[in-house]
Amino acid sequence: MNVNGSAYRTIWLKPGDESVVQVINQVKLPHVFEINDLRTVEDVCRAIRNMTVRGAGLIGASAAYGMYLASLEAPETGFHDALRSAGDALKATRPTATNLAWAVRRMLDAIGTGHSHPDRRANARREAIAIADEDADHCRRIGGHAMPIIAAISQRKPGKVLNILTHCNAGWLAFVDVGSATAPIYAAHDAGIPVHVWVDETRPRNQGASLTAWELGQHGVPHTLIADNAGGHLMQHGLVDMVITGADRVTRNGDVANKIGTYLKALAAHDNRIPMYVALPSSTFDFELRDGVNNIPIEERDADEVRYMTGQSERGSIESVRICPHGTPARNWGFDVTPARLITQLICERGLCDATEGGILSLFPEKR
Repeated sequence: MNVNGSAYRTIWLKPGDESVVQVINQVKLPHVFEINDLRTVEDVCRAIRNMTVRGAGLIGASAAYGMYLASLEAPETGFHDALRSAGDALKATRPTATNLAWAVRRMLDAIGTGHSHPDRRANARREAIAIADEDADHCRRIGGHAMPIIAAISQRKPGKVLNILTHCNAGWLAFVDVGSATAPIYAAHDAGIPVHVWVDETRPRNQGASLTAWELGQHGVPHTLIADNAGGHLMQHGLVDMVITGADRVTRNGDVANKIGTYLKALAAHDNRIPMYVALPSSTFDFELRDGVNNIPIEERDADEVRYMTGQSERGSIESVRICPHGTPARNWGFDVTPARLITQLICERGLCDATEGGILSLFPEKR
């Protein structure tokens, strides 16, 4: 992804000092573009918890790099215990997205094959980079697999703009590069298909307004920011041709956990016969679960995220303001679950499939 004409990923090893992991501070966007240094596994845990890094694919890659940093810190005696402890700390940061635990398991397996201390550290570095590279590659493949869908819908309305609605940020910033839900959008835009994106603001942290709108603007994709509750109105009036979201966990039978509010978008799309697609890399599947509503752990975050909003004042300063009466009780669930029956298809790096156990296993026969 380009930022002011320069290519960036969301996470990388610092040039000249590979004991440091560098990330884009997403809390400061869109007003300030800032790169932070992460030097310890505790730094990575903090960055995940406070959402300096966020999004399913990126927190998976961050966990991988966190395990790499842990391998640099761990003593030779008790090395594996130290790595398991680091993995537990990383997994505890955010419970809903399955990519995080998946990355920790994969790192422990790779590190465990080393026969010496230097070997284990080299394995950790190699595997963390591989996880990041695969994340970016899988997102590019998602864009390629979705292109025929977008082209077909566009052909049904020749000469007109294709309107896509997305919720939260499942873009380049939520992954290492390209993004899941935005990968088809970027691919279509780059291929000359006229697309326009309705960007949900995505309360309470406003990742749509702060992040999706920013990165679409950086890529030159036409877009319009809307209030979260405007989507149903737009669908009723024929102003949405398709909905694409990302996912933080998808069960074996196709239930999808994603940013709170996704379920309502899926209901509105279903009522208006608008296709609803969910884009995800294979690391987001949880093949151990079948009942998303009852079994996917839903993170509840600090209630102050609901009580306060942060933005840039007319003076240019970044400020937080309370939007409710003092002492108002609030609750802040981060995700909801969209039942598989409301999803048209899933899009992953292996292709498209129905949101059913049979459909998913047609792409992942090794999970039967």
